[in-house]
Amino acid sequence: MLTVSLVVGLDALDVSMVGVALPAIQADLGLSTSALQWVVSGYVLSYGGLLLLGGRTADLLGRRRVFLVAVAVFAVASLVGGLVDDGTLLIVTRLLKGVAAAFTAPAALSIITTTFAEGPARNRALGIFAVFGASGYSAGLVLSGLLTEIGWRWTFLLPVPVALVALVAAHRLLPHDRPDRTGGYDLPGAVIGVAAMLLLVYTVVEAPEVGWAAPRTLAQFAATALLLAAFVVIERRTAHPLVRLGILRSGPLARANLGATLFFGGYLGFQFLVMLYLQSVLGWTPLQTALGFLPAALIVAFGSPRMEPLIDRFGTSRTIAAGVVAHVVGYLLFLLVDRDAPYAIGVLPSMVLLGLGFMLAFASFNIQATAGIPDSEQGLAGGLLNTSLQVGGAVGLAVVTAVLVANGEGRTGPDALLAGFTPALVVITGFAVAGLGVALSGIVHRRPAPARTDELSPNG
Repeated sequence: MLTVSLVVGLDALDVSMVGVALPAIQADLGLSTSALQWVVSGYVLSYGGLLLLGGRTADLLGRRRVFLVAVAVFAVASLVGGLVDDGTLLIVTRLLKGVAAAFTAPAALSIITTTFAEGPARNRALGIFAVFGASGYSAGLVLSGLLTEIGWRWTFLLPVPVALVALVAAHRLLPHDRPDRTGGYDLPGAVIGVAAMLLLVYTVVEAPEVGWAAPRTLAQFAATALLLAAFVVIERRTAHPLVRLGILRSGPLARANLGATLFFGGYLGFQFLVMLYLQSVLGWTPLQTALGFLPAALIVAFGSPRMEPLIDRFGTSRTIAAGVVAHVVGYLLFLLVDRDAPYAIGVLPSMVLLGLGFMLAFASFNIQATAGIPDSEQGLAGGLLNTSLQVGGAVGLAVVTAVLVANGEGRTGPDALLAGFTPALVVITGFAVAGLGVALSGIVHRRPAPARTDELSPNG
């Protein structure tokens, strides 16, 4: 369990560790703001677009086999990314790392959920799993600042030895599992589904530069809708679908996925915005920026292992709602507090609330999305949840970038960022408020039960 959790933590670390390094990468490689977002979005694009295929592949080919191959690809792509001198090649390596993560994440989650029976044991395991994911994400913010002081390339090279250690440990420790020989290979569904997800994320990422109402953007959205319609038709007719559509009838699973989309969309957009703001406008160094995020990282690292009793007592719907409320308040504080205020007043309260929000919601999303799902579809459930997280992140980042570009038109440098800062933060807060609505719907529409035993059931 610790081996697969380590790799998921590494995936999460890789998403965030590039954050503080973005201004240094931009200056060194001469990237525009629109091109710079691809250093983040390139990873998110391939990660979010291929997760469903990754999850189903783990079920069909064997979770251990898929996990080992994907970790090896991740290590190689990390090494190459730290050595290239061209912005386009750097983005390509990020795309490849996203592909690898799209296969490791659902394979790792399904290894855990098929190893531990549903109930307290699985919840405890998923809690540890979530700790590594959330802590990896938070630790990446801090490590990025430390490494960027030396050179931004180290943010790409650091994952290499960690991935190699995890690869050796996984090869020795992970038990061999039997692939699902009863299922067939839904090749048409896989091709159409992956094409739809990639086109959707690509369109959203490119829209800020091309224009949301441009003919090209509208045509791509229309093509995405047609591909999704074709995917639904294929999945309903094939004997062995890539995604059994009936799984989406689970209310908890649907709420977990929609809630995770909005939750991570707001946060990734916030991270991108604040990283640029602190360094480009306030003149913070990469190390100062990393230390500014340290309180959130510490709260996640030390608080997440203690979440299991809280989830057992209150249920996933309530802990998710509490986590989203913390993010809403954190965004509003950052929006309303005077920018000239000292760190303890202007930044620290938001960071504390962001850490609390992640701590409360992240493990709960994982538990809620997999509760009541049979072992044969745990890879699919894991793929769906991680797809929601990454697609949400891509959409949030693209929308925030669009607002920044639109409001900063005709300006350059810090002035352009300042012009779009408040509107972008309003949009981020809107993501969180919408997520709060989803979380509250899970509390309002829960079936009544005589005792707490339903808290972690599929209705939790």
